[in-house]
Amino acid sequence: MDSTTSAPATPPVPSPEEPRSLRLEDWLTVLIMALLALITFANVIVRYFTDSSFAWTEEISVFLMIALALVAGSAAVARDQHIRIEFFCQSGTALRRRRLAQLGALSVALLFGLIAVLSVRVVWDDYRFGETSPGIGVPQWWYSIWLPVLSTLIAARALGVLVRRTRETPGEAASPAGGHQP
Repeated sequence: MDSTTSAPATPPVPSPEEPRSLRLEDWLTVLIMALLALITFANVIVRYFTDSSFAWTEEISVFLMIALALVAGSAAVARDQHIRIEFFCQSGTALRRRRLAQLGALSVALLFGLIAVLSVRVVWDDYRFGETSPGIGVPQWWYSIWLPVLSTLIAARALGVLVRRTRETPGEAASPAGGHQP
């Protein structure tokens, strides 16, 4: 390598407080993205050669995109990288930043806990009434069961962030990247 080219980038080092179990979300993201690419590629190939398409690909792709959004949301919450207004989160004392981080984590946990509880009713109704999906006619609860499951995962991740922020000493300030300010 000459002096004009840069060295290869090193992989990011996880924060010491980042949960090791985040590998679950990372692997689910990879798996879902691979399935989406495979399904879409297969549909394009079939459409190119036969002038028709697989009817089921759109329904499966929509489900996978929703699952991907929830899995990625869980990873963002666990890494404390969810959406916030930086003006309020970065200004003020360390105690204020800590309290805002705790309030944010608690709010996310309550919201997704509520979504999980209420969506169980949706799953039960889909099962009880024998609802089927519009595209391929499989039981609708096969899709809807993942909303309470993944919402519970997000709520649990938010509670983990709340616990980590509560255990911080008052002089430590939570940064938006999930680590501590230098």
